[in-house]
Amino acid sequence: MKIIQIILILVLSPFLSGVINRTKAFFCGRKGSPIFQLYYDIYKLLLKGAVYSSTITWVFIAGPIVSLSAIILAAFLIPFGGEVSLISFNGDIILFIYLLGLGRFFTVLAALDTGSSFEGMGASREVQFAVFAEPALFLSVAALVRLTGKISLSEIFDTINNSCWAEYSPVIFLVLGAIFIVFLTENSRIPVDDPNTHLELTMVHEVMVLDHCGVDLAYICYGSAVKFWILGSFIVSIILKTKHIGWGADQLIFILAMTVLAFIVGLAESFLPRLRLLKVPHLLIVALALSILALTLTFRGFK
Repeated sequence: MKIIQIILILVLSPFLSGVINRTKAFFCGRKGSPIFQLYYDIYKLLLKGAVYSSTITWVFIAGPIVSLSAIILAAFLIPFGGEVSLISFNGDIILFIYLLGLGRFFTVLAALDTGSSFEGMGASREVQFAVFAEPALFLSVAALVRLTGKISLSEIFDTINNSCWAEYSPVIFLVLGAIFIVFLTENSRIPVDDPNTHLELTMVHEVMVLDHCGVDLAYICYGSAVKFWILGSFIVSIILKTKHIGWGADQLIFILAMTVLAFIVGLAESFLPRLRLLKVPHLLIVALALSILALTLTFRGFK
């Protein structure tokens, strides 16, 4: 059953991108691209060759491969539909956060390896945002650890039940607020970044991958889709309690919840403006403050 859960994650992740794009198209009065467009794009990119500059080293080639491998391994640690994850052990949450950091590290290194000042600018912005986003995620998870007394992702999400919500709802809401901001930041979504932008002065993540093409770009696109799923699973797993309804029903409800999350992201991107780059750190500081407050309340025994 655990293998099936991983297959579902790896197969369905690009679908969420289509839900977001169709939602945005609907509210803009457009037909929009097919909901499976990302599948087509990844397939076409996998059939193309890669073109490399004479100035790059092995770091540029290894960047997309290492990043995708780290994200897929992180997916093995994420529970699906209330079930235990494929890889679960005490302290796996630390490995999960470090795997996300490893993927970012090699993406930034690959951008810097091109020697382009343009990609260096994007890498600088990415690292600047990570300075606030990573501690916010880590402290939010620390608050959940304090709340549940568990240090494994599967056990943490399993322990956050209705009684836990009734007793510690303020802390959980603070954690959800912090994680949602980090979720938007890590996935380069509005109001932090716009994945569809082509303005050089405002691009963050997209500018780092401009020199990638073919198979390398397919790895990056697919890795971004899986990353959206695993971080979205954090939010859905905290809110949604489907365990013991039935294996098939649990999985279906979880998939529907992930689809609703993608719809909410598309809805937000349809109506919210993108923040100025100088304002993005302020938003991330809010996420960091929420996570610190949540962790502080757990030490004070707040209910």
